[in-house]
Amino acid sequence: MYVCICKSVTDHQIRQSVEDGARSWREVQADTGCGTQCGKCACLGKNVTREAVVRELNAATADLAYAV
Repeated sequence: MYVCICKSVTDHQIRQSVEDGARSWREVQADTGCGTQCGKCACLGKNVTREAVVRELNAATADLAYAV
C-alpha cells in the first residue's frame, strides 16, 4: 500500500529500508523521502517503521538462542 503519495513510497519500501539497516524514522526518511514533503503520511510511516524495526530486532535475537 502507498504510505506517502507525494514521494510514491510504499510500506514495502519502508520495510526494505529497515531490512537494509535503517533503525529510526529519520533514517527511513533519508532513504525513502517518506514524510518529507507535506507530512500527512508521517504518522503511518512512523508506525510501519516501528513495526519493521521491532520485527528485525526480534529476528536478530532469535538467532542467538540455543538449547542448553
